[in-house]
Formats: sequence, structure tokens, C-alpha cells
Amino acid sequence: MNAPLRNLPLPGDANRFDSASAAQMEQLVMDLRQMYRERNAALEEVAAAHHEALLRLALAADYRDTDTGNHIVRIGYLSEALALLLGLSSEAAAMLRKAAPMHDIGKIGVPDSVLKKPGPLDPEERRQMNEHAAIGAHILGRSRIPLFQMAAEVAQTHHERWDGRGYPAGLSGESIPITGRIVAVADYFDALTMDRVYRPAFRVEEALSMLAGERGRSFDPRVVDMFIAHAPALVALRDRINQHGGEVEILAGAALLNVRKFLAEFGTLPEAMVAAARWEGGAVP
Repeated sequence: MNAPLRNLPLPGDANRFDSASAAQMEQLVMDLRQMYRERNAALEEVAAAHHEALLRLALAADYRDTDTGNHIVRIGYLSEALALLLGLSSEAAAMLRKAAPMHDIGKIGVPDSVLKKPGPLDPEERRQMNEHAAIGAHILGRSRIPLFQMAAEVAQTHHERWDGRGYPAGLSGESIPITGRIVAVADYFDALTMDRVYRPAFRVEEALSMLAGERGRSFDPRVVDMFIAHAPALVALRDRINQHGGEVEILAGAALLNVRKFLAEFGTLPEAMVAAARWEGGAVP
């Protein structure tokens, strides 16, 4: 019986690379690795530039509405903290921190006469105001970058209600993405505890009571319960963010603080997450 072809020697030295060929192949592999690293770095730089541009647009919308950039910064960190407490992964929670500040980016398309009106909106003005969710989703949703896809989801769904009476799609219950449910609660609480053109800020205790009143109506009961159960830590986190101002760079760049480590040191994380947080770098400022 003939030996298998794989065992037959090739003629001459064709089955061996000479040293020059081996060196050329090694150099080619190294060049491809370098090209891959440079490509990834370029993509990350482009994504970061897009992120900062969109954050600045969101900041412009927020200035029109609240005269401060602190709100969108706080929304990001409160949303990350809630996501961690609810069991989302660190990666998903960190992405939500970056996506949540763009929740109201669509307000850039709402007239000032509506946005800054110091009284109740009439039906037509309410219709114009409600369009900001769809406008925001349209601005963000054309990107294939996961961060912007999450931001579009948040913009589209953070005004949906647990009872199905929200907008723009009238979603209800768990058909509303968890990202939208989290940001809705964080946004509501933070908006209540800041001065607006039509009313002064509510005290924390009043805001928590109002949040509890919307449990199972506007908001996911589980998210509300988690916020209220850990309110001292979340309010402390909010106060910590207020100490740093509203610079967009602290959202576009590295995290201002390690939220999981902050919660762990506050004693408000499950034991398994506390153990993981102790291994993470970066001290809480």
C-alpha cells in the first residue's frame, strides 16, 4: 500500500524555508500586528471624537433647558450606579454612564418658547416637547458604534412609562429597555432636586417620596426600590459629582471616579461585587 501523501518528502529543499524567507515572514507578521494596532487606535480616536462632539451637542441642549452642565454629568454617574446595583455588568454600566448624558439631546430641536416656558404647556406645545425623544434617537441612531446605539435607545425610551402611558411608542413594563428604565429614574430624581425655570428644587426627602409615588406607574418598581434602598449612597455620589462642575471632558474622557468602588466603600454593594471592587484600581477622590 502506498504511504499517505502527507508523509512523502517534497523534492529538493522545497519543504523548508531558508533563513531569509523565515525572516521575511516574521517581519510580515510583525507589520500586520502593528497595522492592526494602529487601525484599532485610529478607530478608537474617531469614536472618542464623535462621542465628545455629541456630548457637546447634548450639553448645548442642556444649557438651553437648565443653565448648567452638571445635570448630564450626574445623570451619567447615577445611571451607572443604578445599573451596577441592579446587576448589570461593569462594562454595560460604564457604557450607560457615557450614553445616559445624551438622553435629552433631542431638545436641541425644541423651540425656546416651549423649552423655557415658565408654566404649563398647551397641547401643541406638549406635542413639540415630546418630539425630543424621537429627534434624539434620530440624531444618535444612525451610528453602528455600540455606545451611540445605546444612547439612541436611551433617548428613544426614557420617557416611556411602566404603565404604558408614556411616549413616543407607548411601551410598557419590561418591553421598555432596562437602559431607558434606569435613566428615567435617575433623570426624574435629579431633575426634582435641582432648580428649574418654573420651580425651585425639592428637598431630597420630598423627591424620594415623589419617586415612590410613581412606583409601578411611571417607573419600573424594581428600579425605584433599588434607588430608594440605596438613596444615601446615591445622594452622596450626586454630591460628589457636584464638587467637580459640569465639564464635558469628564464624560468624554476617563471616568471621574470608580463608581463600583465608591458604592463598595459606602457599604451598599452585594458582597460578591464588594470583593471585585476591592481589586479594581483607582482611589475614590
